[in-house]
Amino acid sequence: MKTEFGTLKNGEKASLFEISCGQLTAKISDYGATLVQLYVPDSRGNVADVLLGFDSAASYDHHGAFFGATVGRNANRVGKGRFPMGDKVVQMPINNNSNNLHSGPESYGHRLWTVQEHTQSAICFSLESPDGDQGMPGNAKITVTFTLEECGQLRITYDAIADQDTVFNMTNHAYFNMAGHDHPEKAMSQLLMMPARFYTVADAESIPTGELRPVDGTPMDFRTPKAIGRDLGEDYPCFKLQGGYDHNFDAEANPCAVLTDPESGRTMEISTDCPGIQFYSGNFLRGENGKNGVIYTYRGGVALETQFYPDSMNHPDWPQPVFKAGDAYHSETIYKFTW
Repeated sequence: MKTEFGTLKNGEKASLFEISCGQLTAKISDYGATLVQLYVPDSRGNVADVLLGFDSAASYDHHGAFFGATVGRNANRVGKGRFPMGDKVVQMPINNNSNNLHSGPESYGHRLWTVQEHTQSAICFSLESPDGDQGMPGNAKITVTFTLEECGQLRITYDAIADQDTVFNMTNHAYFNMAGHDHPEKAMSQLLMMPARFYTVADAESIPTGELRPVDGTPMDFRTPKAIGRDLGEDYPCFKLQGGYDHNFDAEANPCAVLTDPESGRTMEISTDCPGIQFYSGNFLRGENGKNGVIYTYRGGVALETQFYPDSMNHPDWPQPVFKAGDAYHSETIYKFTW
C-alpha cells in the first residue's frame, strides 16, 4: 500500500509505503528511505509502534535527529571531515563542531529515493550519488532493501558500487522504544544486553581517540542485561563528555544487542555483519513533537546503529569501509522481534 506523506520544502512529494508479514507491519518513506513506523505485538497481543518519528515528510525535512533515516555514504563521525585515500585527502563538509557527522548536511536521509520494487513484505529503494557528493570520490549506485520475514524479523540490506575507490558505511538511524514510541518515560528502564568486549573511547567532540577500552569494570559493560539508565548517574568521564551513552562497541558476536521492555515482554535482537554498533541513549532529545502528538522527552528512545567504527578511515588498524572501484559493497542487519 502506498499513501501520500506530504510535500518537502523543495516542492517534491513524498510517499509512505506499507509492508507486512506475519504479525509485523512497517511503513517506510521514500524520503530518506526512512523507517517511519514498525508495529510489534506483545505477549498479550497488544500492538505498539516501537519507532520514534514524525507524522509527515515535512517534519523529517526540517529536523536533524535522523529518526529512522538511511545514513551514508559514511555513518557516524569523521574527525575534521578529513581522511587519506590513496595519494589523496578526502575533505567532507563540516557540520558537527569541527567534524563531519553522517556525511554532512546533504545527508541521504534528506533525499528522495527511487522505489525499485515494492511487494507485500519488502521494498527496495535506490539512489545515485555522483562523484564529489559529500566530498566522496566516485559515482555510486546504492540500494537499500527492507524485508519483513515470517519468523518475526526485519532485514535491512545495503548494496552499492562505485567507479572509483570510495567509502561505503551505511546504517539505519532508528530510535527504538520497545514499550511503544508513546511511552518515552519507559525507555531508560528497558533492559539492554550487548556482548561487546570493548568500546571506542571518544574525545569531547565524540571523535575516537584510538583507544579500544575493555568494558570490564565500567558502566559500559552490558554483557549481562541491565536497565539502560541504571548507571547513567555515575561519575564516569565518558558520560561527562558525551552526555550519556553515545559510543561505538564491537559487534563481533551475534546478536550484538538485545533490547527488552520488561513490562510488555517485547524483545528485539540485532544481528549484523558490521564490525561495530553505536549505542546512543537519546541524550539530545529535548521535547521533539513526534507522531500522534507524542512529545519525545530527554532519553525517550535509543539508537543502536550497526556500522564500521567512527572515524575508522583515520585509524588504519581498524576494520576499513574503503571499497575499490567496481567492488561491490553488501551489508545486512537483522532485527528479530519476540514477545
